[in-house]
Amino acid sequence: MSVLTLSKHQNVLLQKRGLACERSTRIHQNVHVHIVDMSSPRALWEFAGSFTQSHSLNVLINNAGCMVNQRELTEDGLEKNFATNTLGMFILTTALIPELKKSQDPRVITVSSGGMLVQKLNLDDLQFEKGTFGLWLMHRTTHKSSMPDFHARMKNKLRTEAQGADTVVWLAVSHAAVKHPSRLFFQEQTPVATHLPLALTRSSSAEENELMKTLEQLGERFKMRLTSGL
Repeated sequence: MSVLTLSKHQNVLLQKRGLACERSTRIHQNVHVHIVDMSSPRALWEFAGSFTQSHSLNVLINNAGCMVNQRELTEDGLEKNFATNTLGMFILTTALIPELKKSQDPRVITVSSGGMLVQKLNLDDLQFEKGTFGLWLMHRTTHKSSMPDFHARMKNKLRTEAQGADTVVWLAVSHAAVKHPSRLFFQEQTPVATHLPLALTRSSSAEENELMKTLEQLGERFKMRLTSGL
C-alpha cells in the first residue's frame, strides 16, 4: 500500500516487494516509515488498527506484490503469491476503509500487471493447489519481481520510474480523475478495456461476487483469530 504525502496533513501508504513501507529519505519530515508483511493477515489487521489510531488517510494505493516462482506456503498455510497479491491487498483495504471514509475525497487505487488481461479468474484454484505451478500463470492470475532477467533484457525499452508512476499519481490527486466512475482500468491516464477481445477472460458478476465472498470469509477468519488471541 503506498503512502505519499499529499500535503502536510495527508497520507498515502507505500508498498514494495511484499512489504508496505514509506520512504523517508529525500522527502520532508511528514513522511513516515511503516513496514508490514503483506502476506500475513494477522500483521495486516494489527498494522491497520495501529496506523489508524495515530494517522489520518486520504488515498490508499495498493502497489505491493510478489512473484514467488515456486509454490510456497506462508505460516498461515496460504499460498504466498495469493496471500500477498490478493488476500493481503483485500484485508489492508478493508481494514483502512473506515479511516478513508473520514476524508472529504477518499480514493483507493489498485495497481495491476497487464498480464491480468489474458488470464481468466479460476475460483476453483485460487491458491494453485491443482496441476502444475506455473510462474507466468500465477503472475497473470494473482494480479487479476519480475522475471529474474527481465529488467536486464528490457531496460532500454522500459519507462522511467516517473513515467511509470504518472497515472497512479494522477489518479491519486487529480480532480479530473474523480469524474470517471469507479472500477475502471487506466493506462496513460485513460480508461481502457479490462479484457482482450475474444480472449474469453471476462468474469461474470456471480464469479466476482464469489471471489469477494471467499476473501471476506478468509479475512474474517484471521481477524477472529487475532481478537481471540489465537
